[in-house]
Amino acid sequence: MAKLWSAKEKNKFYLPGEEIKVKKDFVFSGFNIEKDPLSGCKNRMLLAISAFVLVYAVIALRTLGLCISGFAPNHDDEEKELPQIKIENPITRADITDRNGAIIATSLPTANLYAHPRKVRDKEKVAAKLSEYIPDMLYEDILAQLEKNSNFVYIKRNLSLAQRYQIYALGIQGLGFEDMEKRVYPQKTLFSHIIGKTNIDNIGISGLERELNNRLTSSDVPLRLTIDSGIQDTIRRKLQAAVDKFHAKGAAAILMDVNNGEIIAMLSLPDFDPNLNVTPDAKAQFNFATKGLYEPGSVFKVFNAAMGLESGKVKLSDRFDATKPLKLKHNVIKDYRGKNKWLDLQEILIYSSNIGSAQIALKVGKEEQQKFLRRLGLFTPIDSFEVTEKAAPGIPRRWGESTTATVAYGYGLSVTPLHIISAFAAVVNGGIYHAPTLIKGQHDEGKRVLSEKTSATMRKLLRGVVTKGSGRRANVPGYEVAGKTGTANKLVNGKYIDKKVMTSFVATFPVSHPQYAFLMMMDEPQPSKETLNFVTAGWNTVPAAGEIIAAIAPQLNIKANYDLDENRERLIEAAYRQ
Repeated sequence: MAKLWSAKEKNKFYLPGEEIKVKKDFVFSGFNIEKDPLSGCKNRMLLAISAFVLVYAVIALRTLGLCISGFAPNHDDEEKELPQIKIENPITRADITDRNGAIIATSLPTANLYAHPRKVRDKEKVAAKLSEYIPDMLYEDILAQLEKNSNFVYIKRNLSLAQRYQIYALGIQGLGFEDMEKRVYPQKTLFSHIIGKTNIDNIGISGLERELNNRLTSSDVPLRLTIDSGIQDTIRRKLQAAVDKFHAKGAAAILMDVNNGEIIAMLSLPDFDPNLNVTPDAKAQFNFATKGLYEPGSVFKVFNAAMGLESGKVKLSDRFDATKPLKLKHNVIKDYRGKNKWLDLQEILIYSSNIGSAQIALKVGKEEQQKFLRRLGLFTPIDSFEVTEKAAPGIPRRWGESTTATVAYGYGLSVTPLHIISAFAAVVNGGIYHAPTLIKGQHDEGKRVLSEKTSATMRKLLRGVVTKGSGRRANVPGYEVAGKTGTANKLVNGKYIDKKVMTSFVATFPVSHPQYAFLMMMDEPQPSKETLNFVTAGWNTVPAAGEIIAAIAPQLNIKANYDLDENRERLIEAAYRQ
């Protein structure tokens, strides 16, 4: 301790604490407050906190700037560098939908069970086990497949995924599975003639499935049709009711948008269920709407009258002698229940005069008649239509005076219902022919085939047929129906049979602003007490068509016009009868 004080200060008096003196060169020499460990730690913490604050401040300012500007940074270059993941659709055949998106054909994943018979041990036991999980196959049938002297056999096609899992879990050697898909038609018979069907390998074999097989297998985008499922169902139910009521062999109906050629509904009866793995009978498979050639009878008078007006050789005021049969070189033309008087153009259509129609055609001439019918598409097949089953018109080889006259009222030239409604739509829509189509968005721009003036005149004439003529039973109040009936005797063994007829009715509504054309035909409707033993179209096809139009017009969102004078008169008459 003595070393801490000098000699001079040895006996000096100190206040408390003053006796302690520290020499600057002692242990604490070299100590610097700036090098204090505690202070250094504090400085480093302060620096770290400042850095965090700075980073968060930058993030906050950047976020605020993005919120105010509303723009995000462009990372296109970064996104391009990211790997693109493509998920493959296990289904290889596209769905088919109606115009509203309802599915009318789809595919489900299935599996085919196959076997290598030579590798399968204890075949009886295996066959017994498989028959438990494949209830629609007999044990004997499975065993027969397994006992074949072959390297490969199919046991069962189109197993459900549950069946596949159950059989796979058995762990049987020699069995294997093949991934497949099965076409399913939820609406069963409703679209059978439009859609057609696929075979066991899911390849289209009829209808649209066959015609557009490449489109359906090259893209998984659903194929959207112009068909309306609800309207199709309404028409089918009422068409079937008419077939049952009049004991007809079959029937067909087509509803078309006259302004673009879109087919809203198309049916042919009898039909079939494409879901069933059986071959339908020939008549059920036959699509009469597109392939059924027939002589349509008096509905052809629509085209004959339009031809006369368009040629300029026939006027509304012209009158034609229908007081007696028209005698030609090889034919005598008569009227069915004729009026035996001179008739103008309106009366020829109202009374459906064969004599008057033939005189119009003879006045226009063969060459102009052929040119006009060709412009309406009545001489050529409708190749662009999207089903496989199509027919070309039956055109007579010789076209003399007699053919010119008979074609005027629907004999001698055979066409399909699709030909008739397509041509009729052009007559009433202002003179523009649109090729019919089943694919939404595929309609063409159309081509002019007759003048607007002729079309407007024809609408008035056809309205008269429904208000005053044979189409009266289709005069649905408020919907301004206009059209023409047709009854044609069937040709059997070279002879026309009176009681075997094809009846037709083609109409448009509302006639003041045509939107739709409707065609209905029946094959051999039978007479009854209700029809007074008549089989003509006015007694069977016309009232059935009227019921259909009354049912579908509200579905088509057509507003009924009850302000027409004729409707008012009918309502007044009905009130008095009550």
